[in-house]
Amino acid sequence: MATAGKVIKCKAAVCWAPKQPLSIEEIEVAPPKAHEVRIKIVATGVCRSDDHVLSGAISNIKYPLILGHEAAGIVESVGEGVTDLQPGDKVIPLFAPQCGKCRSCVNPDSNLCYKTDIGKYDGVLLDKTTRFTCKGKPVYNFASTSTFTEYTVVDDIAVVKIHPDAPLDKVCLIGCAFSTGYGSAVNAAKVKPGSTCAVFGLGGVGLSVIIGCKVAGASRIIGIDLNSDKFPKAKEFGATECINPKDYDRPIHEVLTAMTDDGVDYAFEVIGNTGVMTSALLSSHFGCGKTVIVGVAPANATMSFDPLALLTGRVLMGALFGGWKSKNDVPKLVCDYINKKINFDGLITHTLPFEKINEGFELLRKGESIRTVLSL
Repeated sequence: MATAGKVIKCKAAVCWAPKQPLSIEEIEVAPPKAHEVRIKIVATGVCRSDDHVLSGAISNIKYPLILGHEAAGIVESVGEGVTDLQPGDKVIPLFAPQCGKCRSCVNPDSNLCYKTDIGKYDGVLLDKTTRFTCKGKPVYNFASTSTFTEYTVVDDIAVVKIHPDAPLDKVCLIGCAFSTGYGSAVNAAKVKPGSTCAVFGLGGVGLSVIIGCKVAGASRIIGIDLNSDKFPKAKEFGATECINPKDYDRPIHEVLTAMTDDGVDYAFEVIGNTGVMTSALLSSHFGCGKTVIVGVAPANATMSFDPLALLTGRVLMGALFGGWKSKNDVPKLVCDYINKKINFDGLITHTLPFEKINEGFELLRKGESIRTVLSL
């Protein structure tokens, strides 16, 4: 492309500090260095994890930065040594990279590559620098991706080529929400046919857990949320019943164990609230229940519960990005979407132009949207 090897000036939503709106600015995006890829972002989703940074709930973040980690786009140019991508390829950036060489990547049971930025939040590429500048200042990356910009640069282990027919305004959700929820059920929990499931939190990821439970053949899928307006959508995706803890004067785990012959087979916490994580654990069957933590809790949050809850046979586990090995599995999920094996279009409740990104976050905070997709 004509822009290859040159600095690109483009629009981006810069987060200068927490607790203030994102600012649409002109930034400079430097060309990719060796083993890097510059991507033109076409569509990007508004996710609660980005909002956790905006609210200040994630403390070890470097500002200013460009948020966004759920997206799809087209390769603009590649750096030296990139062999699996070329300009024009449709791609999904990967907040959970896959180097293919570290202990986690080599182990079939793990997907959290050692080169991930999640938890560390160094805010730079693997060479310890950033390709973004704004008003003469360097701007940090977020979670190996940074997609709230017309152009981004990522390491080649944090992007994957997808099917050329993929509709980017839909499959961008495979970059986070859909894969995270769906994989938590089918990959991490390995939900069995005929089982009973409880899903705490009915946002985009929670609804994707429901899709996974249904695909896996669960016979009862109970949705739990404080916002009853979310129940019709949950039922549309496969929830067999929904309950609101506000409607009961006893702990929700007691309500669930009474409903399910002493507890569900699988419970999923998709909020990031440690109290709800404990409720989910206690709502699972004492001898064979499995609980999966999917939600990201605020910095310094801790869980406390009686160890007897586990001693009797319960399993408590977590899953990041649904347990998928990103480079291997994202293209397969895109093909499953194209071949209509999975459908998550209903998760997208709003589409907005990129300039209205702050409106997208307002819809999320008010509970009025499931997923807002921004078009660039």
